[in-house]
Amino acid sequence: MLLPAREAPAAAVTFHDILSDDGTTVRAWTNDPDGVIEGPTVVLCNGLGTNHYLWPRLLDPGCGVRVVSWNHRGVGGSERPRDPRHVHIEHFVEDGLSVMDHFGIERAVLMGWSMGVNTMFELAARHPERVRGLFAMCGVPGDTFATMLAPLRLPRPLARALTVNACRAGKYLGWALTPLTQRLPVGPRTIDLLGRTGFMLGPVERDAAAHGITEFLTTPVGWYAHLALSTSRHARVSLSSLAVPARFVAARYDVLAGARDMATAAARMPDADYVELRGSHFLQLERPDEVHDLLLDFLGRC
Repeated sequence: MLLPAREAPAAAVTFHDILSDDGTTVRAWTNDPDGVIEGPTVVLCNGLGTNHYLWPRLLDPGCGVRVVSWNHRGVGGSERPRDPRHVHIEHFVEDGLSVMDHFGIERAVLMGWSMGVNTMFELAARHPERVRGLFAMCGVPGDTFATMLAPLRLPRPLARALTVNACRAGKYLGWALTPLTQRLPVGPRTIDLLGRTGFMLGPVERDAAAHGITEFLTTPVGWYAHLALSTSRHARVSLSSLAVPARFVAARYDVLAGARDMATAAARMPDADYVELRGSHFLQLERPDEVHDLLLDFLGRC
């Protein structure tokens, strides 16, 4: 059963329901409903369970980039698969390819954020003929959970155990947590409070963050935890054979994707560079102009 997706409050965004390889209907979206944006096409592999609201610069009609993306299975209008096990990174790759085919995109630059970086690199490894370049932001190409909590300098096995077990708890307690999370008021004060926690750092684009978090919280906690546990099993992708340009943009204080691990991933690729910015996992809200300039520069290089 399809769930309703909210309309964008200001930017022109259109949604398309498309069929993935296993029969799951996923909801794709684009910032170019009328086909008038002059600029290269970027396929966005978004963060797990997130949405278009969290990319305010890409929703600006003058951004110079045509964006095509989709919502994860069971999120934002996308259908839950008949087989609940079909929520691994390889299934997200299938969804991404189906979205590209629907929009007639034979080959494009892929942009990944957070767990979307896993999807992006897995797609590139399996289908290199569909990829022109790879723009990775706040994410690593596999074994993501071992890189979390990096600012705390925990041993990798401990970081992985803590984060995976937190997801397990969320899966089994989701029935109790969801009624609370879906009633949380999210406004400017909430965003300011998050900015003091270290999970998100200020200043941020507060309206975009509020819309994005409100939409994110519509997903039941148990289902989101199920998605996260499935993606936690994604192993590292071999990078040495990927012969396309790549750029890794890391956040110095990111608690969900360690900057050091992103730097070592960039070093393993033959044609990659690495940029580190002061900020958290939400760089596109905290340093939107710098992130967008880095993307445009990379697209010119590709």
